[in-house]
This record gives sequence, structure tokens and C-alpha cells, in this order.
Amino acid sequence: MLANPPIYDTRNKSTLANPFPVYAHLRKEDPVHWHPRLKSWVLTRYDDVKRAHMSKDLSPDRITPFYANLPEKQRSVLQEVIRYLNLWMVFRDPPRHTHLRKIMNTAFTPRAIAELAPNIEYIVRQLLDRLDPSDSVDLVTEFATPLPALVIMDILGVPHEMLPKIKYWSDDMMVFIGSAQGVPDKYERARSGSEAMAAYFRDVIQDRRRNLGEDILSKMITAQEDGEGLSEDELIASCMLILFAGHETTTNMVSGAFYMLHKFPDQKQRLIENSDIIDSAVEEFLRYDGPSNALARIVVKEHEISEKTLKVGDRVFAMSNSANRDGDQFSDPDVLDLTRKKNRHLTFGYGTHFCLGASLARLEGKIAINQFLERFPNYTCLDTVPLDWIDSLSMRGLHNLPTKLS
Repeated sequence: MLANPPIYDTRNKSTLANPFPVYAHLRKEDPVHWHPRLKSWVLTRYDDVKRAHMSKDLSPDRITPFYANLPEKQRSVLQEVIRYLNLWMVFRDPPRHTHLRKIMNTAFTPRAIAELAPNIEYIVRQLLDRLDPSDSVDLVTEFATPLPALVIMDILGVPHEMLPKIKYWSDDMMVFIGSAQGVPDKYERARSGSEAMAAYFRDVIQDRRRNLGEDILSKMITAQEDGEGLSEDELIASCMLILFAGHETTTNMVSGAFYMLHKFPDQKQRLIENSDIIDSAVEEFLRYDGPSNALARIVVKEHEISEKTLKVGDRVFAMSNSANRDGDQFSDPDVLDLTRKKNRHLTFGYGTHFCLGASLARLEGKIAINQFLERFPNYTCLDTVPLDWIDSLSMRGLHNLPTKLS
């Protein structure tokens, strides 16, 4: 345990790189912690984080009160951003969330996801073929980033040559949505990225209406629940959400898995020798250092947790990555065990807001990790360039992962 633990602060690069000692201290000493700089509650124990996913005392709509309290100048900058974010399913309460979820479920069926496997395998092979085994590569930029982006782009009917622009727009949105702490122009970047992405998807949707097929976007356009489908703005917002969430989360999961295997060579060898454990391996990657760092909520009904009073309007960060290392839930929580049983991690959430794209992310992870290890079993991550961790409260991942392939 830390003698003088630093406050949880993503502006501190050492904490950003390894927040787990701070999480451990908070779980033991102050599991319902008021963070004075964030002006938010920070929950770190598994049971409290799990309840936060289900609690009717908390709302996912953190966008509306945040926007309402901004100065007029900043509200003007973010007007178009908020227009679409307010339509994202992840920020909606029932009954609208329930309605949107039912419509989206008709498109993201288990069968529809399973049918994507051949295309995912093809994309993975193409990306691996481009890597030069004789040289060092950045696995984030050259493999983990384009893989999920290209998969999602195929789902939505976006041509692959749009990847640089899509990535640029997504990065601009991420600094705002991910609650970046060290980006002074994040509002302007968020506006630029969201406006460009929304305009692009408006054209894509109009074209697809004229040429409906069996793809997931066509199913989203035609799907109805109780005689009501998605509005034009809801379709655009849903495309933005699918692209942003499906891209960022899976990129961080895949690159994080390679880094974890590098740090635990015994587990790497275990997976190489028995690729059949890939299902449990992916779950352990998600638990040990997952891409979803925290769940953000707003208190809508005053209540107490561990004798602390959470008042209406208070913001709450339920730290999933801390919950996933809680020793009351997981044996040897700080050990990476690719055959771990009963791995009830909270990386994809819990309850009604469980991640819609979880099965797709898992499928991409299984295919990507196994194929990469078949091709480059002797890869080694390099320490010649410092690792750059994403500045975010809600997301966790690497900007870079320099790697020697053989």
C-alpha cells in the first residue's frame, strides 16, 4: 500500500500510466471518495460500481446538466455537439433508452455479429500483411487502430479510404467525451469533429435509403418498435456512437492485450501454445486493464453510500477498472490469469446499459490476437520510446506501442 498515495489525477503521468495503486488505496481507505478538483464522487469498490450501473438514483444523462451550467460562449461552441450527444443511447434514461435499445437490438443480433467474422479475418490478414517483420512498428497506429475502424466502417457502408478523416474526427470528439483533463481547446475540437462526422453520416444515410440492403445500417433505417423508427437525427447520432464507441474501445482493448502479454511472458506463451483459451483470455484482458476506465453518472435522487450523502446534481465516476481489481470479488486480482474462471468484470457495464457492441468487440479481439500471435509469436514491445497513455477519465488506452515483431 502506498505510504502517501497521490490523489487520483490523470494529469499526473505516473498515475495515468498506472492508476491501480491509487485505486487500491481508495478501495481500502475511502471507497466513496469526494474528489475536490473533479467536484465528483469517485466509487472504487466492485459492489458500489455495479450498483451504479443499475441505480435509479443515478442518471446517465450527464450531458444536459453539464451543458446547462456552461457560460453562454461555451454553450454556443458546443451547441451542435450536444444536439447529437443527447440522442446517444448511452446518455438516455428509460423509457427513451429502452425504445432505442430495442430498435438497435434488431440490427445487432448475434447472427448479424457472427456473420461479420469472415470480413474481420480478412481485414486482420490485410493489416498483418502490411507489417514489416524486419522493422519495428507502432501496433496502435498500424494495427489496433485501423482494425475496428475498418470493421465499423464496413458495417455502416463507409469506404476504407475515409479512415484518416474518420480517425481525425473521432479523436477530436474523444477529448471531450472522454473527459480529457489536459486539452485546453477540447470544446472547439469536439465541435469540429462532431459537425464533420454528422454531415458525412447524413449523406451516407440518405444514400442508403435509396439502396437498402441486408447490412446493419439498412436494418437500423428500417427497424421499428411499436410502429416508431429512428428519426434522421437519431440515425446520425447512432452512427456516430457506433463508430466512436466501437472504434475507440476495441482499439484500446487489442493494443492493451499485446502490452499485457509483453509484461506477462508466461501468459503469452500459454496462449501461443493453446489458442483455444482465447475466450477466457479476452475476458481477462478486459478485466485486468480494460478500455472502459469509468462510468459517469449524475445523482437524480439523494441517497447514501457507505455513510456518504450523494446529493442531487452531484457527479459520480464509478471506476470500472478499480472494481475489476477488487479482491473481494476476484482472487489474486493483480495477477493476469488467462484461464480465470467466473470472470464477472464490469468493463462492458451491467444491466440495461450493458454495451451493445460487446459481442463485436470480443469477436474482433479473439480473431486479432490469435492471428497476430500465429504470425509474430516473438514480438517484443520496445522501451526506446516512452508510452503515451490517453488523457481520459472514462477511457483507458495507449496512443502508441512501439514493437519489434521478430
